[in-house]
Amino acid sequence: MGSPSLYAKSARGGQSPVGLVEHLVATAAAVRKLRRRVGTIVATSGMDDRLGVAAGGVFGRDGGVFWQVVEAAAVAHDLGKVADGFQDMLAGRTRGWGHRHELLSLGFLPAVVGDVRLRDWVASAVITHHRPLSAPPYSSGTSMAALYAGWSVADLRDELGPIDDAAVGYLCRWLRDTLADLDLDVAVAGDAGGGGGGGPVPAQTGAALVAAAHEEFARIQQRWEVPVDRATGLAAVLLQGALTLADHLSSAGGVLHERQPIGAGFPDLIAERFGGPGRIHAHQRECAGVGGHLLLRSPTGSGKTEAGLLWAAGQVTAIAAATGGTPRVFLTLPYLASINAMAARLGRLLGDRDLVGVAHSRAASYHLSNAAGSDDDADARRAAARKAVSQAAATRLFRQTVRVATPYQLLRAALAGPAHASILIDCASSVIVLDELHAYDATRLGYILASARLWEQLGCRVAVLSATLPTALAEQVGEALQRPVAMVVGPPGPPRHRIRLRQHQLTDPASIAEITASLRAGRSVLVVANNVAHAQALYAALAPVAREQSGEEDAAVLLHSRFRRGDRAGIEARLAARYASSVVPRQPGLVVATQVVEVSLDIDLDVLYTAAAPLEALLQRFGRVNRAGARPPADVVVCPPGYGPRRGGGPEEYADGVYQAGPVAAGLAILARHDGQPVDEAAATGWLDEIYASEWGQRWREEIARARRVFDRDFLTFHYPFAARDELDARFDELFDGTEAILIQDRDEYEAQLATEPGARPSAAGRLLGEEYLIPLPHWATALASYDKQLRVAVIDGDYDDEQGLLAVRPIRGTAVYQPGEVI
Repeated sequence: MGSPSLYAKSARGGQSPVGLVEHLVATAAAVRKLRRRVGTIVATSGMDDRLGVAAGGVFGRDGGVFWQVVEAAAVAHDLGKVADGFQDMLAGRTRGWGHRHELLSLGFLPAVVGDVRLRDWVASAVITHHRPLSAPPYSSGTSMAALYAGWSVADLRDELGPIDDAAVGYLCRWLRDTLADLDLDVAVAGDAGGGGGGGPVPAQTGAALVAAAHEEFARIQQRWEVPVDRATGLAAVLLQGALTLADHLSSAGGVLHERQPIGAGFPDLIAERFGGPGRIHAHQRECAGVGGHLLLRSPTGSGKTEAGLLWAAGQVTAIAAATGGTPRVFLTLPYLASINAMAARLGRLLGDRDLVGVAHSRAASYHLSNAAGSDDDADARRAAARKAVSQAAATRLFRQTVRVATPYQLLRAALAGPAHASILIDCASSVIVLDELHAYDATRLGYILASARLWEQLGCRVAVLSATLPTALAEQVGEALQRPVAMVVGPPGPPRHRIRLRQHQLTDPASIAEITASLRAGRSVLVVANNVAHAQALYAALAPVAREQSGEEDAAVLLHSRFRRGDRAGIEARLAARYASSVVPRQPGLVVATQVVEVSLDIDLDVLYTAAAPLEALLQRFGRVNRAGARPPADVVVCPPGYGPRRGGGPEEYADGVYQAGPVAAGLAILARHDGQPVDEAAATGWLDEIYASEWGQRWREEIARARRVFDRDFLTFHYPFAARDELDARFDELFDGTEAILIQDRDEYEAQLATEPGARPSAAGRLLGEEYLIPLPHWATALASYDKQLRVAVIDGDYDDEQGLLAVRPIRGTAVYQPGEVI
């Protein structure tokens, strides 16, 4: 008989339906592309042993059996869509089938893959490419076991409905022939040698298919109901990730970049941009020569990023030679604004913005902000939003070989399962650059370091870059990684700052009077508070002075994290236009900010007034004045914070309600010994080492060690690789994600943006356009909001000012009250 009319996807968006065989062939092709991208995976190189195959068997010992299994699963994963009920659903004859095609797909495997050990792995990938195999009773999702465990064959036949015998027979023959044509070394039923091809395929009917699926499902459940060792669990999660990624690529028409621009030719590109090989600094050349993990301590303005990229280029060449793949390069930073700035910088360096992926929760916003055209043209804006959504989706499908991200995007691989295991396969045999690790608290840092150990097991090489890298942090990195870590120290720059300590707090009238005098002297003044309430109060007192002095509205600007996204983007653009280090002549004025000014913003002012904070944060704040060191040392005036407990937070004291008191007080004591002196950035490492040697530093080490153990135990063992991890997902979100809300008075405008076409239903592009109304809030602030089910967004009842941001929130439910001073 000829090929029956079987489909895998229905007609959507003006596209024709996708044939079942067509989709399976495309998924197998995607696996081959993924294999060329990833190459040999160290963590799966012993998979033949776990299959029980003797040394020197047909699978080899180079990890090739892993990709054999993935490709075999790819050509079988959707065969269960043969059921009449599923085909009727695709054709629109019924509203739904009510069952999972993955289960029925299992029934095709026993007739074609006779080696039970191999079939375990193929079947496990097939049954879990959409849903977990099992789940705890409190899981919010539905596992395959919850749906089908305990069913009899007769009940299953009745529920799944009719299945065309001729179609089943055709697909059995097609599967056997395809596996042979693809030269996959699978053991076919009835073949004594276990090789592919030859021999008749046992006759198949719909009834026999259901019986085989029932038996196979019970066997796979039994296979994974007991915990497995770490190596087997990791291989299983990688297998699941490879199949789900290939399936998504084939369904979405995704394209994987096949070239790594940060590779063999990259040093020449850097030399060209610097003006010749002689312009590459000694510490950058040293980084380029490191073969393995790297720690780089290098001050701001010394070419730290370029040094890290030169290191990455060398690792790409080495890993590619060892694995036969195309290593990906990940650059991670702690803040979205710094990620966006780095992505733009890399795009310019490589000469093609499309070569750089942006991987964070608001990546589409980054692409939209870079779109050309006028914001006043609504049609153009909608078109740009649609394109931005597509660009972000391409990065989620791992298109680019260079990506800038938060570490949390990589850590999400620990959640595994159909939704996250693809991240793990994409990380394998890659190069990971972690920038500014000091920005993370001890718990999150411990999680990142635990993940670094896993990345190493996956064949990755890791670099840590920082302008302020205390010895204690370097030691923590060395303990986390098993292989040696090379240390490179960049040269000290010229003195850029002079320490000036004050006895009064930043909000004290004496401080305001001193800042006022600096403004009246025609200087550009940066004021950094530790919390939003202080920043708003200082701005209210000082902005009139700055505007009176210069006569310009933009002479005074307030920046913190509690603005609408659209308003904050406008503020940052105004800051860059007036205070960027490249702006000549220099402009007087006032910038009042919180911690958000510490990263990414390329601004250069004359003098800094700041509340005391941890020394690493202060050094970052110092870097926003006299940025390049082209002028004599600029004054950086440090005021003591207020100390006290957080509301509801126990007896521990915090500086201005934000930072632990211990390191802040210790840093302030060190600065007091150098009051009136230029900051020696080389000596700053010794200052940090003194703080980390304190009692607080010992607690910091203990917390990192505890966090590493917890994250490794709870997230990275994979003892039950195909079980749901809902409880871990919730914990992860609480640790790493905040929340966002719109103001109740912005609801109508937000709703109007959701549909990219008049009268249309909300779309991804519409939600992107509506993001300009979102205000970031901490995770606990969900108690202050109500959830609008129609718009699918949290709503707060608050006071808001375009110039000052969020001023107050009246709780819609619960008893929590928002106080700006408690939130960074």
